[in-house]
Order: sequence, then C-alpha cells, then structure tokens
Amino acid sequence: MKMCIACGMPMTSIADYPLHDLSKSYCKYCANQDGTMKTFDQKWHEVTLRYANNHNVDYSVAKQTAYIILKKLPAWKRRW
Repeated sequence: MKMCIACGMPMTSIADYPLHDLSKSYCKYCANQDGTMKTFDQKWHEVTLRYANNHNVDYSVAKQTAYIILKKLPAWKRRW
C-alpha cells in the first residue's frame, strides 16, 4: 500500500489516485484538477482549515499544527 507523499493518506484503491493514475505518489486530495500536485501553500491552507474545523481550535493554532505535520512528509522535506 502506498502512502501519499504530500498528506500521508493511505492510497488503497485506484479511486484514491489523481485521475486514477497509479504512477502518482500523491493522492487525489493533493492533486489539482489536471492531476499535478498542489503546492505546499495550497496544502498548508487546506490542512489548516480542516484541522481548525475538525478540532475546534483557533486558526493560528491550526496553522502551526498543520505546518508541523506537513513538514515531516516526503513531498515537503526538501523545503527545509
């Protein structure tokens, strides 16, 4: 089983891949409509909003938490 390099989601079926392309190492949630991978800033914003809403925390706390989570993933390690 592959894990998304950009968010860590397990990719267990073809439906989890962008445009059903099994050669991609990132999931459909980390892809733009054309199948290319979203930027770090796009993912950071999405993860921040999801974390803030799901955990009912302040946006600034969610943003810091999302940053910590994302920077550990393979897609974003080269940023640091």
